[in-house]
Formats: sequence, C-alpha cells, structure tokens
Amino acid sequence: MKQPTAGGARRAVFAPVDNLARVEAVVHRLSDAIQLGLLADGEQLPGESELAGQLGVSTVTLREALMALRQQGLVITRRGRGGGSFVSLPETPGDERLRVRLRGWTTEELRDLGDHWAALSGAAARLAAERTEPDDLGQLRRTAEELAKAADTATRSRLYGRFHVELAAAAQSARLTREQVALQAEVGALLCLVLGDDEHREEVADRHRSVISAVQDGAHATAGTLAEECVRESTARLVAVRLTL
Repeated sequence: MKQPTAGGARRAVFAPVDNLARVEAVVHRLSDAIQLGLLADGEQLPGESELAGQLGVSTVTLREALMALRQQGLVITRRGRGGGSFVSLPETPGDERLRVRLRGWTTEELRDLGDHWAALSGAAARLAAERTEPDDLGQLRRTAEELAKAADTATRSRLYGRFHVELAAAAQSARLTREQVALQAEVGALLCLVLGDDEHREEVADRHRSVISAVQDGAHATAGTLAEECVRESTARLVAVRLTL
C-alpha cells in the first residue's frame, strides 16, 4: 500500500465540513481528494466514528457519504478482521474522452478558469513566502521532484495539481487549500492533454522549483508572480488544444 501524503493539504481534507448539505459536502471533499491523489490508492480511511468526528458530522451522515463514494467506485469496504473503507483511485480517462470533456469548455471559460486559478496560486505563494519556514517545504520539494520524473500523463497531472494544493497548505490557509482541491478536481485531468509533452513537463518542474526557491527566500512578490505564470502557461496550452477541436 502506498504511503499517504502528509502535511497541511491532508489536514484540510479531514477538517470539519461547513456546508448544510452535509452528505453532499463530505462526498465532494473526499472524492476531490481521492481524484487528486491526496488520499493514496489503497489507503485505509479512519474508522467511521473517528472520521465522522474529524469532519464534524454524524456517523449516519458519514455512512451515507461512504455509500455514495462506493457507488462512484472511489471507496471499497471490506468486512471482518482487517476490514474498513479503502480508497480506490479511479482510472484517468483516455485522451479522446478528455478531448470530449474539453469540448464542453469554451475558450472564454478556460481563460476565466485560468484567471481564477492564477489568482489562487499567486495568493498562496505570496502568503507561503511570508508564513512558512524553509524546513516546512519538504513536501512541496518532493512533489516537484516526483513530477520531474513522472513518466505517464495521469501521474503528471495529479502531481501538478497536488503541488498547487500543497502550496496553498504552505500558506497556512485552510480555505485556499480547499478551493485548490475543488479546482484541481474540476480541471486537473484535462492537464493530461498538455503534460504529455516531456519538454513542457520539464518546464513545469523548473517553474515549480523556482516557486519553492522564492518561497524559501521570503520573496513573496516573486513567488506570487512565478506561480501565476506557471498556471497561465498551462492554461494557454489548454486553450490552444481547445482551439484545435
């Protein structure tokens, strides 16, 4: 079983939900985290009582949410000794299905999404540079290096999205982190269409390293600008793919 990802991003996953539609909120929170890879394939979730307490919901609400996640194929439940609820990471759709999904976006919507994403990541980078100690950047460094070595596009897209989630976690903002998780779950798989290019993958990895260096140096303005540029470059590539469809 893969080791679970550590750090503030995971803490945000298991923070209490603040939505009145509690079942739906729990389903969205956990499904977004699973599809982004914040919860590892095969990872055992906390027991029902513990997980319900972490999320601030009743066990009845949690059981309904887990049932919905099982129906989506994102969680499997085993009975008996050693049983419990386990993460089941979904397969990333093939390129053709992703292109069909991309056709559902207009170029204007993609650019608007890119603006929103750049604003989130830029703000996160600036805050991280102000608030985070250099010793707290280990997870960001590991994610950047994993991306630099990742061979398949599905892994690359998850690591790309995870970097921006962990950047928000480094900013010590639970709200920014949750916003990034939801955004990556919405658009992250589409990045498979641009991250298949090894040269672009290397450019992204270098940009991520530059963001980390600026955060470590406390250069908040530079960190924010670099994070925004990284997002805008990838968004522009997505728009270019959309224009060919």
